[in-house]
Amino acid sequence: MNIVIFGPPGAGKGTQSKFIVQKYKLHQLSTGDLLRNEIKNKTELGNEISSIMNSGELVSDKIVGKLIEKFISKDIFKNKIIFDGYPRTILQAQNLDNLLEKYNQKIDIVLTLSVSLETVKKRIFERHSQENREDDNEDIAIKRYKTYEKSSKPVIDYYQKSKLLRVINGEVSISEINTEISGIIEGIKGWLYEITQYKYART
Repeated sequence: MNIVIFGPPGAGKGTQSKFIVQKYKLHQLSTGDLLRNEIKNKTELGNEISSIMNSGELVSDKIVGKLIEKFISKDIFKNKIIFDGYPRTILQAQNLDNLLEKYNQKIDIVLTLSVSLETVKKRIFERHSQENREDDNEDIAIKRYKTYEKSSKPVIDYYQKSKLLRVINGEVSISEINTEISGIIEGIKGWLYEITQYKYART
């Protein structure tokens, strides 16, 4: 099973990603981690990425695509991936679909955590009080929330049309979100099993 998870800053996306990884034995794919690992390993592509980032430019979709293909092409990760923070644009979503199809895979479910701006501001304030993170203040929280809303809507609409999207109420407790996500994933797993059995019976 391959999952995409969305959510604005403060929605608890990181917490829920870890929960899904641990419970369902998936592998988390974070484009930021892929970029950093490539640079750390000083590969040819890593050196190119380092040069781009040091110049203040954004790493192209083409390069990110190469890193993602390198990841999903490994048998150990096949149909066991949760995509965190990717895709961010419709073009990236389409490229991801094409890459997965190349390796006989697909996105099975897309989860989006829905929370209000007021809840995000409250959580950011609480996190700042506990962790004293410099990027956690109300002005930044509002800006990041609005940026997320604007940039993610086209991608969410894209997956809505594919009937893959499931909206999760992010306003409730962590355990309640865990339970809702588990119910959705178990339902999809059951459906995928039935499809597999049907195909097997016809062969």
